[in-house]
Amino acid sequence: MSDTPVPDAPNAKPVSTWRKVLAAIFDFITIFFAGGYAVGYLTGSLTPDGFELQGGPALLLFAVIVAYIVVFSKYLGGTLWQRILKAR
Repeated sequence: MSDTPVPDAPNAKPVSTWRKVLAAIFDFITIFFAGGYAVGYLTGSLTPDGFELQGGPALLLFAVIVAYIVVFSKYLGGTLWQRILKAR
C-alpha cells in the first residue's frame, strides 16, 4: 500500500472553498466562450464582435455548459479547472 491519500479516503485533506469557487467561475467562463464560439460557428451566429446567440442556439449553449459540468465531474474525474486548481 502507498502512503499517498486517495481523494475519497476518510483521511484525505478537504479542499479549500476558494479553490472550488474559483474553479467553478473559471470553468463557466471557459465553457461559455469556447462553447459560445463553437455554437455560433455551427449556427452562423458569429458577429465581428464575437457571437450573438438567441433562441435555439442559446439553449444549445446552455445544454453544452450543463453537459460539460456533468460529464467531466461524473465520468472524467473533474472539470478542467478543478484539475488545474486541484479542487477535486
